[in-house]
Amino acid sequence: MGDIETPDSNQPRQNVLLSVLPTKEFATSKKGMLLIAEVALSFISFVCFAASTAASFVMVPVLEFLLALFVLFAYSTKFNERFKGFLWPLMDFLRCVTASIIFFIISIIAVSKYADSSSKAAGIFGFIATIAFALDFYLIFNELASFLKQGGGESNEEQSGQQDDSSDSDSD
Repeated sequence: MGDIETPDSNQPRQNVLLSVLPTKEFATSKKGMLLIAEVALSFISFVCFAASTAASFVMVPVLEFLLALFVLFAYSTKFNERFKGFLWPLMDFLRCVTASIIFFIISIIAVSKYADSSSKAAGIFGFIATIAFALDFYLIFNELASFLKQGGGESNEEQSGQQDDSSDSDSD
C-alpha cells in the first residue's frame, strides 16, 4: 500500500515544468509565436547542418537556438521586467539582426556550394529562419521607433511650451 502515489506527490514537478513553459497568452502573442518559430527553425537547421557535409556551419544555428531559447524563457517568465540591467529591446533587436544576416549568408553557401540533400534542407530552413528573424527585428524596430517618437514628442512639446511662455513675457 506504500507504492500508491497520492495526487499531491506529482504537484511540485508539474509546477516546476509549468513555470518553465511559456504561458498561453504569451505563446499566442506575435512575439511569442516568433520566438517559438525562431527556436524551432534554429534547431531544425542545426540538425540538418549536423547531418550534412556543410557541418562547419553547425555553430551558427546552435548559438541562435540557445539565444532564442534564452530570450523566450526571459520574456515568458517576465525575467526581463525583473532584471533591468540590460536594454532588452536593443539586445533582442541586435540578436535578430545578426541572426538574420548570418543565417542568410550560410544558407546561400549551403544551397549553392554543397550538393547533398541535407545541406539543401539546412539552407531552406535557414532561409525560413532568416525570414522569421527579419520579421522579428522589423517589429522590434517599429516598437522602438514609436517609443522614441513618443518620448521625443513630449520633450519637444515641453520645449516649445517653454519658448512660448518666454516669448509672451518678452512682448509685454
